[in-house]
Amino acid sequence: MEKRQVPRRLTMAEKARLEEFLHQIHYSTRYSDDEFEYRHVILPKNMLKAIPKEYFNTETGTLRILMEEEWRGLGITQSLGWEHYETHAPEPHILLFKRPKSSS
Repeated sequence: MEKRQVPRRLTMAEKARLEEFLHQIHYSTRYSDDEFEYRHVILPKNMLKAIPKEYFNTETGTLRILMEEEWRGLGITQSLGWEHYETHAPEPHILLFKRPKSSS
C-alpha cells in the first residue's frame, strides 16, 4: 500500500459535514504490550460516508493509514505520540492506534 507524503487536508465544507459525528466518536480503553500502548477509535458508521474518497484505499475500500494531520482533521482527539497503524477490515469504522510506551 502506498504511503502518502503530504496530508490531504479537509475543505471547510468537508469539515462541516463531519461535525455532526464528532460527539459520537468512541475511544477504547488503552491496553499495552512490552513495547506499545494501543487503543481503538470507533467512528460512527455513517461518518464513513462523509469522509472524502481520498482517505480510502482504492483496493480494499477501507480507510487507508491516515497521517496525524488527517485523523485529527476528522475530529479524532488524542494526546501526542499516537499513530494510526491499521484499519480493522471487517469493521472499517474502527481505527487502530499505537504509540511507544515511552511516550505516555
